[in-house]
Parts: sequence; structure tokens; C-alpha cells
Amino acid sequence: MTINKWLSNSFDDYELIDAGGGQKLERWGEIYTIRPDVNAYFSPGLPKEQWNSFKPLVFKEFENTKGKWSSTHTNWHIAYRSLVFNLETTKFKHVGLFPEQEVNWKFITQHLNPSHRFLNLFAYTGAASMVARATGAEVIHVDSVKQLISWARKNMESSQLDGIKWVHEDALKFAQREVKRGNKYDGIIMDPPAWGIGAKGEKWKIEDQLEPLIQIAYSLLDNDGFLILNTYSPRISLDEINRIAKKYFNRVETGELWSKAKSGKELFYGHLMRATKDK
Repeated sequence: MTINKWLSNSFDDYELIDAGGGQKLERWGEIYTIRPDVNAYFSPGLPKEQWNSFKPLVFKEFENTKGKWSSTHTNWHIAYRSLVFNLETTKFKHVGLFPEQEVNWKFITQHLNPSHRFLNLFAYTGAASMVARATGAEVIHVDSVKQLISWARKNMESSQLDGIKWVHEDALKFAQREVKRGNKYDGIIMDPPAWGIGAKGEKWKIEDQLEPLIQIAYSLLDNDGFLILNTYSPRISLDEINRIAKKYFNRVETGELWSKAKSGKELFYGHLMRATKDK
């Protein structure tokens, strides 16, 4: 199987400047950060003195992804095209946006219009929801964490958008009910974590739920609808994703998601699958 390599691009308010030594250096507007990244196992392209010259916020990891930033709690915002994303330092090293998803934002923009319906499952702070809504499409945003839905709503308001439907529920259970209701979508994006806890404390692992998620997405898509699936779990290979997806979709494209740093280093972010339902 040929492995596609999708390379995300920087934009005006975001740059991956360098990566290496188990860390990555990024610019978010006027704020610089250094965060741990297990995929940055190689040597950095720039000397550490140059990294530190940006006076970055540095995340020190203590337990799994939990840790502490070198500075006090910080809030700021950046823009992507006409959209505005509110960022903040969190104890989980994330700041509220995954810029490597830029390749999917472009795909969504190219494939949606005001006549379409779009479903964002495991929607986090809603970047894909904002991108889809900016096309005029009807958008349903589903996440099991109330605080993340509130964050996404703030992004919508800051982007001067409206009309997104917010659903606080387990993503798979909501999708199953949508099938029973006979609802259809023209596009679906799923960004499930490697492991998760549902709205009522249910525990699950992506390797156990991958096929049910793909199957339910197929059932929800209209005749020429598309599915985007991101996975970050090392327990799931591209071959496995491809095998499962082709049980339901005739047109499947799988590959790896990468970003190229300003220094020339390239950083792997995970696996990506796009599938289209034939008419």
C-alpha cells in the first residue's frame, strides 16, 4: 500500500519553527511555546540558545500529558483566514488548537457549501466546526466535555459566526441515534482520542471502537458525502484503518499527517483517512 504524506502548512498567525530533542518550538501570533512531543526524537535544527531567545512559554511534563507551564495562566487569540481562535495554556500541554489540521480545514472548505450538513464528532474546541460554518453549511458539533463546548462557542462568537448546534453527548451514542432518526450528512469529521471517557464516565479505547465509528459514519453519510478520520494511537496501523474503511467505502485514501518546520525539520502527527461514499 502506497503511503500518502499530507503536509500541513503554516499560516500568518502560526508557525512550527523547529522540532527535536523531544520538543517542538511554535509561534502562535506573538506568543512562542515549547512543548514536549514524542515524535520529535531527532536532533533539532536550531541551537537551543536560539529557541530560548524567543522567550517562550515552556511546558514541563510531570505525568503523562499533565504538567505545568513556565508562566502564569495566559489567554490570547490568533486568526486563521476570517476565523478567530481563543487560546490558553492548559495543564494538558495543549492550547486549544491543532494547527496540523490545516490540511483538513482546506479540504472541508473545498467540499462544503450552504446546502450541506456537516457533523463534527469529538469536536474539541471546534476549529473544524468554524471552518465548516464559514462555508454556510449547517453544522452539528458533538463533544462529551462541557468546558470544550463552551470554548468552541466562544470561538464561534469571536469569529462572528452563529447557528452551530451544540451537542453535549458521547459521540458514538449520538451518531447511533442520528441513524435511527434517519438523519444524513454531507460531511463528517472524527478526531477521536486514543482513549476516552464519555459524558457519563464511560471508558473506551479507539482500537475497540474504530470499526463501529467508521460503520456508523457510513450509515450517516448522504450518497456523495465524505468522511475525515484522524487517529493518534500507535496501536492502530494504516493497514488496519484501510482494511476496515474498505469494508464500507469504495473510495478510501489513507496516509500520514506531517508538518514542516521553518528550520526544515519534519514532524509526524498521526494517521489520516478520507473516504467518499459513492452514489
